[in-house]
Amino acid sequence: MTINPTDLGEALFRVLQTGDRDLAVEVVHQDNHNREASVAPRACSVPGPAGTLASGAWMRSAFSDLRFPVSASVHDGDRVWVRLRMQGTHTGPFVRFHDGRLDQAVPPTGRDIDFEQVHMLDLKDGQVIRHEAVRDDIAMLGQLGVFPPSPAVGLRMLAWKATGRAARAAEAVSAEAARAGTALAHA
Repeated sequence: MTINPTDLGEALFRVLQTGDRDLAVEVVHQDNHNREASVAPRACSVPGPAGTLASGAWMRSAFSDLRFPVSASVHDGDRVWVRLRMQGTHTGPFVRFHDGRLDQAVPPTGRDIDFEQVHMLDLKDGQVIRHEAVRDDIAMLGQLGVFPPSPAVGLRMLAWKATGRAARAAEAVSAEAARAGTALAHA
């Protein structure tokens, strides 16, 4: 089944939101490259649907009721731009990485996030083959109380780091992301 380009862009975010393996296979090219995976667990950098499923699992592990309402989609040839909001409730550790290593672990705050993003998708053979984004991460970190740091969130982050809880959270989140990606091969 062929999906028109703007619907293809929206379908990619349904995959991230739901973890739908069949939809991932339908919309994500085997050679897909996600430039944004540099702050995510290593499994998110795997090409193709497996990396996309891992990325969704990583985000859903931190934000329950994760959603990506799309406000606009535009396509021109083999490129689609999607403007959307990322929304959810911070109920799990939000773990960010740098060069595959733990960079930051934000303990669950129970706070809601709602911030804008613009994504550029390159298409090949009717599937997404490349993804990059412009996100307002500062707004998200502000909504979580990380930037500027609220005393309560800052102290919890320090306590998590000092007790090893941040490292354990990074391991658990990485394992969950890897399971989501490898589950595709066993489906």
